[in-house]
Amino acid sequence: MVKKRVHELAKEMEMSSKDLLNKLIDIGLPVKNHMSTIPSEEVNRIKGMVLKFDAKEKETSKEKKNQPGKNKEQVKKIDAKEDIEEKYGSLVEGSNKNKAKSSKPKRAGDANQKGFAKSKNNKRNKGYKAKDNKVRETPPEVKRHIVLTDSIKVQDLAHQLGKKSTEVIKKLMQLGTMATINQELDPEIAQLIAEEFGATVEIKTSKEEELFAEIIDKEEDLRPRPPVVTIMGHVDHGKTSLLDKIREANVTASEVGGITQHIGAYQVEVKGQKITFLDTPGHEAFTAMRARGALITDIAILVVAADDGVMPQTKEAIHHAKAANVPIIVAINKVDKPEANPDKIKQELTEFGLIDEDWGGDTIMVPVSALTGENIESLLEMIILVAEISE
Repeated sequence: MVKKRVHELAKEMEMSSKDLLNKLIDIGLPVKNHMSTIPSEEVNRIKGMVLKFDAKEKETSKEKKNQPGKNKEQVKKIDAKEDIEEKYGSLVEGSNKNKAKSSKPKRAGDANQKGFAKSKNNKRNKGYKAKDNKVRETPPEVKRHIVLTDSIKVQDLAHQLGKKSTEVIKKLMQLGTMATINQELDPEIAQLIAEEFGATVEIKTSKEEELFAEIIDKEEDLRPRPPVVTIMGHVDHGKTSLLDKIREANVTASEVGGITQHIGAYQVEVKGQKITFLDTPGHEAFTAMRARGALITDIAILVVAADDGVMPQTKEAIHHAKAANVPIIVAINKVDKPEANPDKIKQELTEFGLIDEDWGGDTIMVPVSALTGENIESLLEMIILVAEISE
């Protein structure tokens, strides 16, 4: 499933990542920072929600502007004053005349002195205004253009942007990224920061990258390949015996002490489809070998004995499979034994995020018996199903 990051969606919508992030949080979407991902099928719905949110904000701002407020009060006051003048105009005029008579004549000298003082003050004020205008006249900012070919240090990016390193670090912190002055930034993050400061960015690929650019095959030229399945689990839980039953060959007899000491590769055909199996050792001395097996596989089969439980190598196998990001199918082996308890195994596996589909999870768990061959066919069908879905 293709996912889109918040800063990529912001670029599409021609808005800053910070504004989009705030809007998504206001809408109630679980995003943390600009690198949070959004499923592709949700992008159009989110765009619509953001546009609706903007429209609502504009409506509320228009309503606030259209509120009558103080204008009505001023109109009322003016009207009231006009009514008073119409009714009691003579009294108002009389009082004005009395005020004019009672005022004493002022000396000419005082008037001249005041006029002289005012002219001085005006000159001073003009001087201050001229100075203020000079201070306020700042040169317009030049929009910078940056070309990136590879990762760039924080201090180098700040230098190209004409900013202090602390400003760039502060902007990174606002976007949820902690960085030091000498830390290397990926071109994508550097582009995001530069755009936040109003700069334009051009990312150029190096000649080496152009030479080794990924060749995209045409869909009609693609051919299906057999899925690679790794069988993993604790020692003596029946991994090789299970594979032996699948292949209908006795592999265990050829191994020292019944312990697999190398990664064995075998291929079987099920209903016209081939499956490649890798058998990894379960003993604790072969940790690196199990890790390599998980990294080259498409599907991991986790074998757990129904009469034993989740053991140290079982936990290790789960971590290897999850680190390799491969789907896990659990084969609960030895269900033919009287002391077998598959439900106990399912309960223990929930601690590692592996929940059976029957319990509402998304992990396929098949109870099998390498001894009797019970449910072996069902296990193979599940492998083919998961392989088809993964394609």
